Amino acid sequence: MLASQRRATILGLVEDSGAVRVSELVDQLGVSDMTVRRDIEHLATEGLVERVHGGALAVGGRSSEEPGFTAKSALMRSQKNAIAQAAAQLVEPGAAIGISAGTTTYEFARAVRSVPDLTVVTNSVPVAQLLHESGTPGQTVVLTGGIRTPSDALVGPVAVAALRMLHVDRLFLGVHGMDARVGLTTPNLVEAETNQALVQTARQVCVLADHTKWGTVGLSTIIPLDAVDLLVTDAGLGPRARTAVREAGVELVIATEPRIRSDRTRRAQP
Repeated sequence: MLASQRRATILGLVEDSGAVRVSELVDQLGVSDMTVRRDIEHLATEGLVERVHGGALAVGGRSSEEPGFTAKSALMRSQKNAIAQAAAQLVEPGAAIGISAGTTTYEFARAVRSVPDLTVVTNSVPVAQLLHESGTPGQTVVLTGGIRTPSDALVGPVAVAALRMLHVDRLFLGVHGMDARVGLTTPNLVEAETNQALVQTARQVCVLADHTKWGTVGLSTIIPLDAVDLLVTDAGLGPRARTAVREAGVELVIATEPRIRSDRTRRAQP
C-alpha cells in the first residue's frame, strides 16, 4: 500500500469513528508503529487530524467540540486504567461517592464495582448500568435524570435539581480539559452546570484525568483549579503542569502500574 493510500485509509477511519489508536492501525495496515506515527504526523501537519498520545482524533470545533463516549474510550486506555486503579484505593466499603460522566470515570466505576455497601450518585448512564449489573451486595446507585449528551451524561435542570438534595463524601470528576488559568473545562455549557452541581454535593473533589487533558480548554469552566482537592493523573504530566497543580494547592497523585506514587511521598524519599 502506498503512503498516500495508507493516509487516506487512516483519515477515513478517523472520520468514521472519531478516533483511532496507533496499535489498531499497525494491525489493520500491516506496517510498523513508526510508519503509522509518521502518517499521523503528516495528516496532523496538513490539519486533517489531531495527533494525540497513542493515536489521532478527528478535527472539528475546538472549545465547543464534544467527542462521543465510544471515540474517547479508544484513547489512553492504559493510562485511564492506571488512574482508575489508583483512585479506587481511596474508596472504602460503606462510602457515599459521586461519579461524573466520562471514559476515565467509567474505568474508575469498573474498578470499584466490587466494593460492598457503596452508594454511588452519578449522571452517567454507562456508569449506572455497569454498577447495576455488578450485583455487589449492599450497593446502591442513584442516577440523576436529565438530557443525554454525546458523552452519555445526563444534564440540565432535572439533573441539577436532583443533585441539590444529595451529599457524598467524595466526587470523582472527569473533565474535558485542565488549565492553570481557566481551571477545569467542558465543551458543553449545560454539562458544566450539572458538574458544578455535582461538585456542590461533595466534601472533597477528586479529578481523574490523563495528562493529555492538560492545556486543553473547553468552552465552559466547571471550577477553578484551586477548587480541586486531589488530582489523579498519569506519569506523562509534565513538570510545568505538576508545578502549577502544586501551586494551586492541589494534592497530586501519579498513577503507575502496578501501584501508585504520590508526589508528596516521592519528595519525602531519600
